[in-house]
Amino acid sequence: PRLLSQFFFADERVTRVVSEINGLDAELDPQQYLVLLNQLHLSQAHLLAILEQIMEECIPTQRHSRDYLVKFPEELLVDNLGNHMLFAAECLLAGTFLEVEEADGLQLRPQARNLLCSLELVRTVLREQSLSQPGSYPEPIRAVLIQFDRLFAEFELSYVSSLVAVKSPEEIYRQQEIIVLFCETVERALRLGYLTQEMIDGYEPLLMFTIPRLAIIRLCPLCSGLLIYPEGPLSLEQSPEQMSRVFSPFYNLLKKIRDLLRVLSEEELCLLERSLCTAE
Repeated sequence: PRLLSQFFFADERVTRVVSEINGLDAELDPQQYLVLLNQLHLSQAHLLAILEQIMEECIPTQRHSRDYLVKFPEELLVDNLGNHMLFAAECLLAGTFLEVEEADGLQLRPQARNLLCSLELVRTVLREQSLSQPGSYPEPIRAVLIQFDRLFAEFELSYVSSLVAVKSPEEIYRQQEIIVLFCETVERALRLGYLTQEMIDGYEPLLMFTIPRLAIIRLCPLCSGLLIYPEGPLSLEQSPEQMSRVFSPFYNLLKKIRDLLRVLSEEELCLLERSLCTAE
């Protein structure tokens, strides 16, 4: 049950697979090479998962900040992101630029080298500790883990930043405004009987359309729609570039909707809101 013991056997697995790959001629047996490569990815992912648990147990208050993850596109925030970063570092060190431009790859290679060297040091000291005192983490091991955690975070941010456009602080703030916008929309819709708690608890698919529609029409205080508190995230007084990317592609359409809403009476607005809660 000890994490260091688990790490030892996971590390043994990685070492064994790497040894098999090095002893194989990929050109003569490409199918077996792909099988071993898949085994390597799986064994490395398992090793990193155990290492993550060790760091949480050993240096929980000294972990490097991961606040930068909120800047990443949601499609990148997957469980195997760490393993993907490790694979990317190995490719960069080997001179292979699979996802990034060559110029970016050359700039990232020193970070990749430092990260992989740090990982090898972590593997060495943890293996030795698992064979001697698997129940403790002396200060030298803590220092090695802190360094690896920092290098991993720095490489992850640098690599993803060269791969995709990460969100700016302004965009993150605009998205937070939209979260508040939708929360207030749901609260108001529940109060007026447009939605039921059962629909929310049951993840009713219709809500994916209803909530944004209601938010666009108007909103209760604290947030902004097109008619109430127009200085908020749906403000059309700003340029499309200043809006969140969620709504900026529909800038012109939102203007037309606003102009139509302005001629409706209060009764007509309520009728429109109710109809949007049932229309597909």
